[in-house]
Amino acid sequence: MDENRPVTVIKPHTGWLDLHLGELLHYKDLIFLFVKRNFVSLYKQTVLGPAWAVIQPLLTTVVFSLVFGNIAGLAADGVPTFIFYLTANVMWGYFSGCLTTTSSTFIANSGILGKVYFPRLVMPISTVLSKLIDFAIQYAFMIIFVIYFALTNSGVHPNWYMLMTPVLLLQLAMLSLGVGIIISAATTKYRDLRMLVSFGVQLWMYATPVAYDMFSIAGFAPGGKYYHIYMCNPVTPIINMFRYAYLGIGGVDWFYYGISWVVTLVILFIGVIMFTRVERTFMDTV
Repeated sequence: MDENRPVTVIKPHTGWLDLHLGELLHYKDLIFLFVKRNFVSLYKQTVLGPAWAVIQPLLTTVVFSLVFGNIAGLAADGVPTFIFYLTANVMWGYFSGCLTTTSSTFIANSGILGKVYFPRLVMPISTVLSKLIDFAIQYAFMIIFVIYFALTNSGVHPNWYMLMTPVLLLQLAMLSLGVGIIISAATTKYRDLRMLVSFGVQLWMYATPVAYDMFSIAGFAPGGKYYHIYMCNPVTPIINMFRYAYLGIGGVDWFYYGISWVVTLVILFIGVIMFTRVERTFMDTV
């Protein structure tokens, strides 16, 4: 046998922290192949193609503007209702899309995972990255309206907090990845969770200031009865900071934003551990 010949050794995980995360670097090309596959398969045989990435948040924003903004009066004062909801829908759409797709990783890809070896985390990571393409399209669409309303003196005041956008996006990616792979690991044994994902995401959205302005609701505003409980939702400080960055409304609570990061890292850590433990035996239960 040639001693200089490269050898790959595949061995089982032996401990809870035996994660072999460095192995993902050797499969970076596979990750990008899955990113391409996910994006192409999503819009394959569609008439409008990637335009759906803009149409979906646009329609959602129009509905929110009519129902929650004009009828219920839950939008913020001082800025156009349309851009108020568009900014939140762009961020929430990325988070919910990553979470929903990642949560079905084992079930949706059981055919591939049962035939060839590669680090199973490749698939949820590729999902998070592929959703960035949709986000980029939606973000460019949003920026057009932000510039328009800023130039027409409509109360929109972008500021330097826009530089935080990559950090906010990274946090949403990590949080959705953590929650998604926890659900994915659990659904290999408890299929009922698949039925609850969409419902749970909807409830999470209403617990986040997407469809309303928390600062105009007495109980949720700073100093309100439920403010501290409400801000423990890790997505809330992210949406608030994003809106403040591009619209100049609301405010930034750095204390709860720090807590949001702690929650995000804890959830991601737990998710990775659960995912790597379940991947060893998921073919026996899936």
